[in-house]
Amino acid sequence: MGKSLGPVGAPALPNAVPPPAGIGRRSFVGYVMGGTGLVVAADLALGAAPARAAGLPIPSVPQIPELYDLNDFLTHCALPTSALIAIHIDEQGDAHFALPRMEVGQGITTSTAMIIADELDLPLERVHVTLAPARRELLFNQLTGGSNTTISTYTPIRVAAAVARKALLDAAAIQLGALVETLTVKGGVIFDLLGNALPYGEAAALAAPETTRQVEVELKAEAAHTIVGTPRRRVDALDAVTGRKRFAMDLTERDVPGALPTMVCRAPDLNGTAKEVRNQAAVAAMPGVTHVAIIPTGVAVRARTFGQCIDAVRALDVVWNAGTVAGRSSADILKELRRAELPLAVPKLGATTVEGEFVFHFRSGSALEPNCAVADVRADSATIWGGLKSPIDAQSKVARALRLPQGKVTVNVVQGGGSFGRKLFSDAAIEAAHASKAFGAPVKLMWHRADEPRQGRVHPMATSRIRATVLLGSVISFEQRHTSVSTDFTHGLGERLTAEVAALPTGLANLGFSETIFLLSQELPYDFGVVTQLLNESNLDVDRFNTSSVRNIYSPDVRCANELIVDRLAAKLRLDPVAFRLRYAKSGIVKRVLRRAAELGEWGRAMPAGTAQGIAIHKEYKGATAVLVEIDCRPETVNRKVRDAVTGPRVTKATVVVDCGLAINPLGIQAQMMGGFSDGMAQALSYGNHLVDGRFLEASWDNSAYTRQWNTPFEFRCEVLDSDRKEPGGIGEAGVAASMAAVACAYARATGTMPTEFPINFHDPLHFEPKPFVPPVPESPVNGLDHVS
Repeated sequence: MGKSLGPVGAPALPNAVPPPAGIGRRSFVGYVMGGTGLVVAADLALGAAPARAAGLPIPSVPQIPELYDLNDFLTHCALPTSALIAIHIDEQGDAHFALPRMEVGQGITTSTAMIIADELDLPLERVHVTLAPARRELLFNQLTGGSNTTISTYTPIRVAAAVARKALLDAAAIQLGALVETLTVKGGVIFDLLGNALPYGEAAALAAPETTRQVEVELKAEAAHTIVGTPRRRVDALDAVTGRKRFAMDLTERDVPGALPTMVCRAPDLNGTAKEVRNQAAVAAMPGVTHVAIIPTGVAVRARTFGQCIDAVRALDVVWNAGTVAGRSSADILKELRRAELPLAVPKLGATTVEGEFVFHFRSGSALEPNCAVADVRADSATIWGGLKSPIDAQSKVARALRLPQGKVTVNVVQGGGSFGRKLFSDAAIEAAHASKAFGAPVKLMWHRADEPRQGRVHPMATSRIRATVLLGSVISFEQRHTSVSTDFTHGLGERLTAEVAALPTGLANLGFSETIFLLSQELPYDFGVVTQLLNESNLDVDRFNTSSVRNIYSPDVRCANELIVDRLAAKLRLDPVAFRLRYAKSGIVKRVLRRAAELGEWGRAMPAGTAQGIAIHKEYKGATAVLVEIDCRPETVNRKVRDAVTGPRVTKATVVVDCGLAINPLGIQAQMMGGFSDGMAQALSYGNHLVDGRFLEASWDNSAYTRQWNTPFEFRCEVLDSDRKEPGGIGEAGVAASMAAVACAYARATGTMPTEFPINFHDPLHFEPKPFVPPVPESPVNGLDHVS
């Protein structure tokens, strides 16, 4: 059936519960290059004897994503320059490829290497995938986002590898005096019928032409794959666990001579700016400090160590200008959103109406790796190193900040320790460039962990209103109005043209990007008659809040609201939630993942009072995901005590089933789904930012109640279904939306009350004492070994 990941040492789950009743062309043209080389109270309990609804599903008009979705758009944007990539075979016969996307832990360097190795008949360890620097010629083709990397690069990379293989075989045929059709390849060595061998390295030396010529190649048939589709450990796993993997902060003075630690003292208000430093000379004279200067985002300090930078930041006496939301709170922003909500078209019709109003609070988009960049700015040029998912846009913004031609700025992409959409923005690189220019010296700039939730990128606050109408046992309409603080899309499609357009005054152009992405990504996968899903964003917020397309963009909030109402519709029609979904689902792959999740997760099994199962589905990224969870909301669980922990309801079991098309690396997909589940669960239960008096209270990970070990399920299982589709889908964000929704649905069934604000614990007393805003960062920790066993 597929590949599954169960708890270590646990037997496979029994298939004890059957699903409820009722429920080419391969020819391409490539080139051989010349040269070298996504408030109502209700009783959601199921009736003792669910009755089949009398009505039938009313077909809905196809929504735009069913015909043309965000990944189609991103892929088509990348298509014109997709041939501007090359695979180089060195003299040892190893393959080298500079991937024009960013590795942030999603495993694309591994999956890309697998694709190349399979097409070239090379051992995986002999394929070396690095990250390409900013290349302006890769117009619309160097943006890492939307779970689009493998979708858009799969065929171009295969073609490049096939072109290389053909060139090697052609050269070998001449050298060995044989027909190409008679040659075979094993482990990077070409053999003729007589057993004569020619290693790839030697063939490569013979294959490089003097001019570029067009060639036609045929890609391998799926049946010939020996690497693609097999579970593989990440190629960088050993380096990651042994500390040898290098991130931007691992660059040393040997890499960038003179690049000393640099940090920024930031305003207490969100987006406040420095007006004056009262004690600049005194701070500049502190031990280890070499430079102090005002830059657009605060006061930068450079020192011999980061500890000395922290000491200097804490010592600074700065006069600050007010921030962009001075005096405002989460309640104020919610009132603004309520005023901006678009009206629902279908009137409320008493007992025939099912509706809900939901609030989704700000939540930090912080990655585990602190925001950082290295910059070396000279009089007429600049070089940047950083984890950048839109490096061409970073190059243009740094050039503008330094008043240099874009061609005079070199941007090197370094692997990142997570992103969640955060690294679509180049603020660390721009800050580093400003600081390096002000100091006249190279810098290794790092944000403090207290900076990120307070001044970094956040998922925008939003409301979602839904009204569905049931008539004669059928759902005849479903309306959703999603209203959000503006999502910042001023990175455009990763290059200067669309970024400049998105950043035009008034925010209307940015709103155009938001509407486009919402339209191309949001899909209600049910036949509910007349379906409308509309977005409204305030065009005032792009400059007020630092937002970003946090992992899965709009989908977690939209899907969570959808699936809670779907459960209420099922209860109204006295149908089991799984049976209802299967009855109304449009898509075959949605039904397939749902059936399998219900089977694997033992849907409908008896559960103690205060506990429940929840299930949800999501369709996006050329695939579908179903998540079934079990939650424990009993007082003894909710009120359990763990040192320094945020506890609350406990998800005890999670079952995830995904159909993502061709699975390049099933093991990598399972890891991504586990991470996506952790995201979705946190967003449902505990992870949010509190805006008070123009400032976010959270500072650092100890304040941000993201999923921790004491929150994770005792049992997690992910199954990647074998798909009948021959192209890969996206997977980096695919697990978030259904996971958040499933947890919310389980909570509603366990407590008998549908949650309407997220995270669910948002109005609980703070689990932390807010850190001071002046100074903006705490002292360096000195008790790091206190709790080591």
